[in-house]
Amino acid sequence: MILLGLGWALALLSHPLLAQDTFSIVAVDVATGQVGSAGATCLDDDDIATGALIISDVIPDVGAIHTQSYWVPANQNAAHDQVADNGLSPEALMAWLEANDVQGNPAIRQYGMADLVTGEARAAAFTGDNCMDWKGHIVGPNYAIQGNILLGEEILTQMEAGFVGTEGTLAEKLMAAMQGANVAGADTRCLDEGVSSRSAFLRVAYPGDDADNLTLDLVVAITPEGVEPIDVLQAEFDAWWSGTSVPEDGAAPAPLLITRKADGEALLKWSGPTPAEMVVFDSRGARLESVALTGPWTAWRPSTDGTLFLRLIDANGDLLSTMQYSGTSPTPNPQRSDRE
Repeated sequence: MILLGLGWALALLSHPLLAQDTFSIVAVDVATGQVGSAGATCLDDDDIATGALIISDVIPDVGAIHTQSYWVPANQNAAHDQVADNGLSPEALMAWLEANDVQGNPAIRQYGMADLVTGEARAAAFTGDNCMDWKGHIVGPNYAIQGNILLGEEILTQMEAGFVGTEGTLAEKLMAAMQGANVAGADTRCLDEGVSSRSAFLRVAYPGDDADNLTLDLVVAITPEGVEPIDVLQAEFDAWWSGTSVPEDGAAPAPLLITRKADGEALLKWSGPTPAEMVVFDSRGARLESVALTGPWTAWRPSTDGTLFLRLIDANGDLLSTMQYSGTSPTPNPQRSDRE
């Protein structure tokens, strides 16, 4: 469960109208015992702390709950307690939340839950009549997908198609579901910016995980103007996935994610120590340029579309990692020009 400090909780309560979280999915995998949660919204960390993440409550070995649309912490905490302490099923929780809304206004709320405590998957969702259009939900045997302020019903159906049609782990299926909503204006408030949302997350608990230390816990709390958070989330997922098996030399994956925009500019998301420097070499080994990495986001325009080799060094000149980059091949998180 996401625990709220008193100051943060009071700050959230002071402007609950901002907390209109948009499209999300909760799901479980009975075969592996994994439970997961993913979602996005046009709000980000500047609007409400952690952006979309506030809706997610992943309870290891039990299930996942989303409370969204005019989000208030009291409803989320109550939902957690009803499941963790009283063992409510997804269907029973939907009914309980509708009958016990902390502000007496369940018509503006939206909820989803999936669990596996009985040894079989169960899921349910609720969409209040007064949630902002387009609004709705889809419930499958082991998942619930819900959204409001959407471009249309297709955002949810594309999420479902991605989840159901992907072979692989629960994490891979959740990531595919998020890509189904990777459409400009999926949250209609982001339409003018040309992105689906401003913040996103993907979380999966493995059996025995601590609720505060999930095996997979990716959060894109804020993105620069025009950068698609689902693309950034995909890149972070790809980096995490490649690191789930330790390479023979024991090296960790480079903590540098590259988001290529349609105009040829790239944005570098650096999660390593700062200050650091990225030194760029061409395929012949000639040094082309160096880029200072002083914060989480750095703009970079590669000098060529050919294959480049990147050396990341710290302030002392010691090598942190190396990687290869090509401006002509697809990156894990390209800023596509073909979005509808």
